[in-house]
Amino acid sequence: MHVFLFSFVILTSSLCIQVSASPHSHKHGAEREIDGAYSPRDHSHYEGEDHNVEFDHEAILGSTKEAEEFDHLPPEEAKKRLAVLLTKMDTNSDKEITTTELKQWILRSFKSLSEEESREKMMEVDLDKDNQVTWNEYKAETYGVDDEVEDGLFSGKEHAEEKALMKNDKELFQTADVNKDGTLSAEEFLAFTHPEEAPHMLEVILRQTLEEKDVNKDGFIDFQEYIGDRGQSKDKAWLIAEKEKFDHELDSDADGRLGAREIIGWVLPSTEEIAAEEVDHLFASADDDHDGLLSFEEILEHHDVFVGSEATDYGDHLNNIHRFQDEL
Repeated sequence: MHVFLFSFVILTSSLCIQVSASPHSHKHGAEREIDGAYSPRDHSHYEGEDHNVEFDHEAILGSTKEAEEFDHLPPEEAKKRLAVLLTKMDTNSDKEITTTELKQWILRSFKSLSEEESREKMMEVDLDKDNQVTWNEYKAETYGVDDEVEDGLFSGKEHAEEKALMKNDKELFQTADVNKDGTLSAEEFLAFTHPEEAPHMLEVILRQTLEEKDVNKDGFIDFQEYIGDRGQSKDKAWLIAEKEKFDHELDSDADGRLGAREIIGWVLPSTEEIAAEEVDHLFASADDDHDGLLSFEEILEHHDVFVGSEATDYGDHLNNIHRFQDEL
C-alpha cells in the first residue's frame, strides 16, 4: 500500500510538472516537414484528433508570451483585456468583427509571432551579443562546428544529410544578408529563419527544392519525385492520400507536375490560406446567431476560444488529472 501511494505521489508530481510546463513552448521558423516543406504556421493546430487551443490564442494575441500570460488571468481580467483588443481589431468601429477584419488581424498576429520567434532564436545564436549574427556563430550553435573550415566536415555517407542541410543553410544565410556585410541584422535574420515573410528568399528556396527533388532535371516536380524515398516504406493508403494531396491541393493547374509557383506554394505554405481557415474556425466557434458577423458580446462570451484564461488552464489540468486517474 505504501509503495502504491509513493508511486502515485511521484507520478502525480510528474504530471503536475508537465501540466505547468508552457503549452506555448513550440517553434516554427525553419522547421521542415518530412516531405521537405517548411512547417506551416498552423502545424500544431490539430494534432491527430486533438484541437490545440493555444494556436487560436496566439493567432489573436500575436505572441506566445502574451498567450502564456492570458492563460493565468482570471476570466474577468481576460475579458477586459480582450475587449481592448477588439476595439483595435474593429477598424470601422461598429462593435462587430467581420471576416475581413479578423483575417487582417490574424495575418498581423502571424507576422508578430514570426518576429518574436526570430528574436528568441537570434538571442540563442548571437554568441557575442552584438545584435548581429555571423555564419560562424549560427554554424557553431546549430551544428556544433566551432572552426571556420567547412571542407571535410561531416565527411562520409553517414553525414550526407547534415552536410546538405548546412550547405542549404549557408545559401539561405547569404541570400538573407542583403547588404553583404557577412552578418545578419534582426531584419535579415527574420528573413533567414522565416523565408515565408521575405519575397527575396523565394528564388533560393525554389532552386534548393529543385536540386533536391527534380531527379530528371526538367524544372518541374512530378508525383514520383514529390514522394521520393518516402514512398518505399509506405502502404497503399498512404500513397493514395498523398496522390490526392498532390492532385487536388498542390497541382493547381492539373498538369500532373508542380511548376515554380506551385512548388513555392507547397514548400512555403501560404499564411493567407491558414488565416482564412482560422477565421472559419473562430466564426464556427463563436458566431452564435449565424449572421456572418462576430459581435463584441459573442466574442467575449467565448473569450476562452480567443485568448484563454485561468479557468481554461485549470480545466486542462483537471482533464489531465482525470485521465491519469482513469489509467490507474
